[in-house]
Amino acid sequence: MAMRFELVSPERRLASKDVRAVRIPGADGDLAAMEGHTPVVTSLRPGVLVIETEDGGEERFAVTGGFAEIGPDSTTVLAERALPASDVTQEVYDDWVADARGQAKDAPQDTIDSATKLVEDMVAMGGHIGLDPKQPNL
Repeated sequence: MAMRFELVSPERRLASKDVRAVRIPGADGDLAAMEGHTPVVTSLRPGVLVIETEDGGEERFAVTGGFAEIGPDSTTVLAERALPASDVTQEVYDDWVADARGQAKDAPQDTIDSATKLVEDMVAMGGHIGLDPKQPNL
């Protein structure tokens, strides 16, 4: 059983293929999308999105946020930023974390908790793909 999957960032389309499943870092928790899934739209948190290919392999992508639209026959992820996990260098990751810290620093008082969570999720994502989070001061 396969479903159509699309992963798009503002810069480019990163994936467009038939897949067995997609593991998505949802803002309210991780979820798996497979053929026959009940339709749902969810926001993403920074994390690692994993495509389970039809041949039993996996492809991993680092995403910094965005939205996923899951349906019974297809799933589309519109990511704020996304790269194959293997392409995320320490320099790219450090830039992403610095951007998240800047957003947290400039966040209005009533959104400081969600901005801090963004930084924590970004740091955790780096650990999941083998990069050094440098234990930031939150």
